[in-house]
Amino acid sequence: MPPKCKFTREEIINAALNLTREEGIDALTARALGAKLGSSAKPIFTVFENMKEVQKEVRKAAKNIYAGYIQEGLRQELPFKGVGTQYILFALQEPKLFQLLFMTEQPQKPPVSGILPIIDESYGQILRSVQNGYGLDKKDSENLYRHLWIYTHGIAVLCATNMCSFTAGEISGMMTEVCMGLLKEIKGKNPGLRQ
Repeated sequence: MPPKCKFTREEIINAALNLTREEGIDALTARALGAKLGSSAKPIFTVFENMKEVQKEVRKAAKNIYAGYIQEGLRQELPFKGVGTQYILFALQEPKLFQLLFMTEQPQKPPVSGILPIIDESYGQILRSVQNGYGLDKKDSENLYRHLWIYTHGIAVLCATNMCSFTAGEISGMMTEVCMGLLKEIKGKNPGLRQ
């Protein structure tokens, strides 16, 4: 007869998520997780096969938290700007989860043109917000999205690593300036686009 589970799957995942939020994914060891649960590591392995499985669940939970930020951004008056602001807010409020999702070395190096659909499950919704909000075709929308993501990612990394801080007004102003400059460039090449 297998041993009785001392903790539920959800309790273990929540403890692992909280440990990751506090100390980062590298601190998520069986011993540290057991201590977080107030136990030895043994009960973890009555529910999970190994720590890789726990880490996979933590990543999934982090993606769900991030998705909540993005959905909040998409509800803003200017959805695409809202998404960028929420991306940075996620980095500010959840720096270790941001690092886990967006600052972890990847096994393969995709081209920059293909990275966004890989890292963001909300890619399609965000791209539609660009197309609808700025009257751009798919190609120009992808171009604008990619450029602004690179810029926004840079700000978010600076925030997540405590390199520097920005006020909400500074972030909004910087994002608006860059977006307007890119839109001017894109629409200048395509005079038929609405201004």
